[in-house]
Order: sequence, then C-alpha cells, then structure tokens
Amino acid sequence: MIDLGNVRMIIGLYIICVNLLGLAYFFIDKQKAKRQSWRTPEATLFSIALFGGSIGCLLGMYLFRHKTHKAAFYIGMPLILGLQIALVLILLFFTPLDFKIM
Repeated sequence: MIDLGNVRMIIGLYIICVNLLGLAYFFIDKQKAKRQSWRTPEATLFSIALFGGSIGCLLGMYLFRHKTHKAAFYIGMPLILGLQIALVLILLFFTPLDFKIM
C-alpha cells in the first residue's frame, strides 16, 4: 500500500524544486542578457513552467524584470499557471478519484 504522506511530501518537494529552478533560470538568463552572453532558450523557460514551475517563472519574470515585454511571456506564463490551477481543481473536485487533502 502506498503511504499518502510520503506521496504528498514527494509532490511538495517536486513543486518547490521546480519553482526554484524556474526562478533561478530567469535570474541566470537576465544576467546573461546583461552581459550579452549565450542565452537560455525560451522553450526551456516555458518547459520549466509547464512541468510545474509556473509560479517560480512568473516570480522570476517580475522580480528580475525579465521578458516582461514579450507577449508570449506576459500572456503565456499566467495562462500556464491558470491551466495548472484548473487541472488541480478538476482533479480535486470533479473526478471520481479519492483525493484527500490532509
């Protein structure tokens, strides 16, 4: 039998790590932009957001003022976050699966 406490902990650690990764990538890319150095591909930044790091990516965008004038980012990142929130709500409240919070 699977211990739900461990599953929650693993999911929580994953979410924290992927959001810290998104924040770090925006910081690193901003520093590279200032030095006119090799840059992080935009697909990488969006991939991190899609895999659960959308909050960290949004925070990085606005904290470091990076990519905030590009429509793909100021529309795309909140859209990804909204879709992720909707997915979680659907899984919690509208599926026959038995998810319990705490």
